[in-house]
Amino acid sequence: MKELDIGEVARRSGLPASTLRYYEEKGLIRSIGRRGLSRVFHGDVLQRLSLIALGQSAEFSLDDLVAMQDAQGQPDIDRQRLNEKADELDRTIERLGAVRDELRRVASCPAAHHIECSKFQKMLSAIATGNLKRKAGKIDLRRRGS
Repeated sequence: MKELDIGEVARRSGLPASTLRYYEEKGLIRSIGRRGLSRVFHGDVLQRLSLIALGQSAEFSLDDLVAMQDAQGQPDIDRQRLNEKADELDRTIERLGAVRDELRRVASCPAAHHIECSKFQKMLSAIATGNLKRKAGKIDLRRRGS
């Protein structure tokens, strides 16, 4: 496979050389040597960088991604961990959807100032008392015990 110096990897990946050096320090990628003062990588480093970008887009930490490598630094992806992350993302999507829905409700309030809006006041009260819950596709702003 073709060898690439760090400058070529940086150019082709769009990542700064400092990021590549950091990834190497973390154990996410490995150089195979040096050409003068420049690190040299196997051409497959670009695929590795794509895997890292994919993992980060799924909100895996760099430490999570390091843990998904075998002793030789090859990808060894834990399917259970992928399912756990998918479940975590489902919960995040649900929470953000609820927040989005409430923002739209408050934005539609006819009051001249949001602080005067009963919907906004209700949301503030629910947040202050820790009663902001998602229920049946909507945020439940009712106070506990009501």
